[in-house]
Amino acid sequence: MLRTNQDKLVVQSVQGEIQHPRAVQLYQVSSEGIARVLPSTGGITYNVKLGDPAFGWAGDHIEPGVTIRNADEKENLALNLLSCIGNEARVITGDAKGAKGYVTGGHSGVEHVIVSFTEEDLEKMAPGDKILVKACGQGLELLDYPQIKVMNIDPTLFLQLGIKEEHGKIKIPVVAEVPPYLMGSGIGSPTAYKGDYDIMTADKDAIIQNGLDKLRFGDLVLLRDCDNTFGRGYLKGAVSVGVVIHSDCVKLGHGPGITIIATCKESLIEGIYRSDANIANYLSIE
Repeated sequence: MLRTNQDKLVVQSVQGEIQHPRAVQLYQVSSEGIARVLPSTGGITYNVKLGDPAFGWAGDHIEPGVTIRNADEKENLALNLLSCIGNEARVITGDAKGAKGYVTGGHSGVEHVIVSFTEEDLEKMAPGDKILVKACGQGLELLDYPQIKVMNIDPTLFLQLGIKEEHGKIKIPVVAEVPPYLMGSGIGSPTAYKGDYDIMTADKDAIIQNGLDKLRFGDLVLLRDCDNTFGRGYLKGAVSVGVVIHSDCVKLGHGPGITIIATCKESLIEGIYRSDANIANYLSIE
């Protein structure tokens, strides 16, 4: 069994409000130069959920479930930095007060935290409702693998993923492997301890050849030669594992977003390929 410092981690409250969708421009221009009017980030997305396909929606950067943000810039940074995938979230105002869900990702650029709730609870919510997150996970360490950095994931969820230890390495279940040349928007960011970066999808043949066209929200994927220890970039031999957190996008250089949960500059992480490697299997959201 993996030895961690889970008993030393701090559980702390962070809070945001359901964010109303925002429009910063009339059109989204696709990689083919076609201008389209599409739903995008923010709000309560009723019919796109954890476990649904990340491709095929008439939308751009769609965030499944509920999007939250804090109006105070520094408090929002803390919300994004400390909220981890699998953390419990609770509605504390409005008609859905008391409803419980789970954090399923963080979205860079718009600086959103994404939370999943039941369909019944979504119907009771409205923009402006406040949601409290019991943040825990940043600071998680693998005591026998100091080279591997773990981030952005609740320790309980991390230990439920079916990770195996073998020959000085850890093996994490994943649905697919992403080659480094497909990673786009977000490359060069100074930290991977919040937010995401995108799989580029303009080359449809490359997406199909790598088995990425069937990705779902919540799927675990392995990123080959991708270093996320102190930022995001290419490094031969590095390995990262992340979770699909938002949908495909029409814009060049963008695609499904990946929030990183583990990374190593050396090849000490391997993938166990399983078609059902999805965080939805471990979170009680119906």
